[in-house]
Amino acid sequence: MTVKNSKIHGKGVFANRNFKKGEVVVNYHLKQLTKKEYDSLSETEKHFTSFQEGRYWLFNSPERYVNHSCEPNVNPNFKERNDFAIKDIKIGEEITTDYRKDGVPGLKMKCTCGSKICKGIIENKNQYG
Repeated sequence: MTVKNSKIHGKGVFANRNFKKGEVVVNYHLKQLTKKEYDSLSETEKHFTSFQEGRYWLFNSPERYVNHSCEPNVNPNFKERNDFAIKDIKIGEEITTDYRKDGVPGLKMKCTCGSKICKGIIENKNQYG
């Protein structure tokens, strides 16, 4: 994986090799947070969190830079702590996921994925903690 500037938003993660559908593309390097630690994070850092298994988790690099797309090429498998390809991914292609499946607490943001089926707003109405 390579982290570099993205056309979608800020930094993105790009494939440094081809991946076949079903392959693990990104492994998570997570830090478990207490509710107090989560609450003390800046709003920017909260964008790199997830609430799964009744716990808060902070994503590290490179997985924290996987951008959202309404037509993602990976899906999360939180139990296995990875993202797997849901279609073939070519070298140099940006790795994208659907943030609505990632459990980001109270997520609501404008979508800039550029997909023809873009929803316009990324929203996870669930509030956790």
